[in-house]
This record gives sequence, C-alpha cells and structure tokens, in this order.
Amino acid sequence: MALCGNVCTKVALHVKQRSGTESKHRSPKKTKALHISCAAATDELRISRVFTDLKAKKQCAFVPFICAGDPDLDTTAAALRALDTAGADVIELGIPYSDPLADGPTIQAAATRALKNDVRVETVLDFVTEITPTLSAPLVLFTYINPILRMGFEPFVEKVAASGVAGLLVPDIPLEETVILQELTKKAGIELVLLSTPTTPDARMRSIVDKTSGFLYLVSVTGVTGMKSTVESRVEALLGGIRAYNSDIPVAVGFGVSNGEQAAQLEEWGADGVIVGSALVRALGEAATPEEGLASMTALAEELRAALPCRD
Repeated sequence: MALCGNVCTKVALHVKQRSGTESKHRSPKKTKALHISCAAATDELRISRVFTDLKAKKQCAFVPFICAGDPDLDTTAAALRALDTAGADVIELGIPYSDPLADGPTIQAAATRALKNDVRVETVLDFVTEITPTLSAPLVLFTYINPILRMGFEPFVEKVAASGVAGLLVPDIPLEETVILQELTKKAGIELVLLSTPTTPDARMRSIVDKTSGFLYLVSVTGVTGMKSTVESRVEALLGGIRAYNSDIPVAVGFGVSNGEQAAQLEEWGADGVIVGSALVRALGEAATPEEGLASMTALAEELRAALPCRD
C-alpha cells in the first residue's frame, strides 16, 4: 500500500507531543481519562460478533463499501439503508479525501464529487451519528491518516465513538504507528481493522494478524482498488498462509471484487468475508440520476449477497 511521505514523521511528532503533555499533567500512578466514554468497551464488539455468528452458520460475510456524499448525503443515507436491507453484514463508509492513495479511479472520482459538495470529515461524523441507529449492520469508517492528524487522535476517536460507528480502517498508517489508535479505539469499543497485502512479508503479516480487531482486511491485488475481470489465484495461497498462522481471525478479501461469481470464488477459497467497493460506487455515483444509481447499486448488492448463501 502506498503511504503519504510524511505520515511517519507526523505520527511520531504527535506521539512525542502527547507524551510530553502526559508527563506534565498526568500522575504516573493515575492517568486521566482520555475524554472518551468507555461504556461502549463493556459491550461485546459488534463486528467480531457478526463474524462469530456467521462462522456458526458457515456463511461468508458481505461487506459493501460506498463513499459518503457521492452523489449527495441524502443518497448516501438511502444507499446505506438499501445495503442493510439487501443483507450486508458489515458496511464500510469512506470519508472523502483529496489524495486517496489506496483507491483507484472510480473511488477517487467519487471522493472528488463528494468534496465538491463540501462533504468533509466533520460532515460525515455528524451524518453517521444520525444514520447508525437506523442500520442493523455495523458501520466501519474508512479514512486516511491526514484527516485524523488534522483533528487530533483523541478528538477524532471521541467523535467516532459518539457517532455509533463500530470500526475504523486507516489504510495508509504503518503498523508501527498504530499504537495510539489501538489504545484509543480499544478504550472506546471501536474495532481497528488492519490490512495485509500480497507483498507483506510473512513476519509482518503475523504482526498485523495479532494487532487487527474485528477482521483482517486482505488486499487481493498489488496496487489500488478497482474492478477486475478475475480474482488472482494467489489469494488462495495468501488465505492459506494466514490460516496456518491463525485460524481464528476472520479474513475478509477486498480490492478487485465486482460480481457474484468472484465473491463465490473467494468463499470457496476460504475467505470469511468479501469486500466490494468500486463496482458498487460506480453503480451508485455514475448513474444518470440518484434514483437510477440506487436501483443499480441495490441490484448488484442483492447479486453479491445471493452468491454467499448460508451453508447450514
């Protein structure tokens, strides 16, 4: 995965500043609460519970992705409800960002359209606060690290926790720099989902498996998101390697999945979940009207859900 060139420097600076503040204002024996309600942490984590329930039913999770604000927030709300009704098990919602390094042209275009509509991080957080109570499926926010750094780790996680979001996925933060997010999200009852790619060395993959929460996001291709005509056969071996190390962690495969046949192939190879983004984003955001986009996206979502039936 491509990384912002100054991410490590910015995160390291934040850690240093935060440590300095703590040394001045916090007793070494009693640490002040990080302004985050820990009530959620006492509940069973929603994403983990979904995968546990699906495993018992021998069913693969359907995890759709759409971009907030494309073509507008009213349509995003309708799309989230439609995906929920269509049988999504977990839903990813992308916060639009001007430099989405992990995303291909379809999602980049969606983010550009949303930004032109003045959809920003704060806008999305306010929006999900209203929409999450209406959804059965837990919501995972997908965002890059720079918007978090601009807001600050603690204020960002506090707002995410208050919004009812169940998980967080940050594709461009290095594993070594996730310590603060892991600490804060764990206290807030939010599951921090980490990614592994085809080029991730085995030792690093094991560390990622040990640190991820909810599920492991296995990237199926080398490169960015986008629709592919076939699923790369090496994904089966990647799944096998992860299983050989840890057979308990759920693994959801994403990047390049665009139809029911591909989803069924991934399930056959042992994926616990299938993540579909670009195909749904294109169906929703590139239609002539929002109504046509919703109809097209819903039809594709229903095809994908039907390709992943319960195996009881």
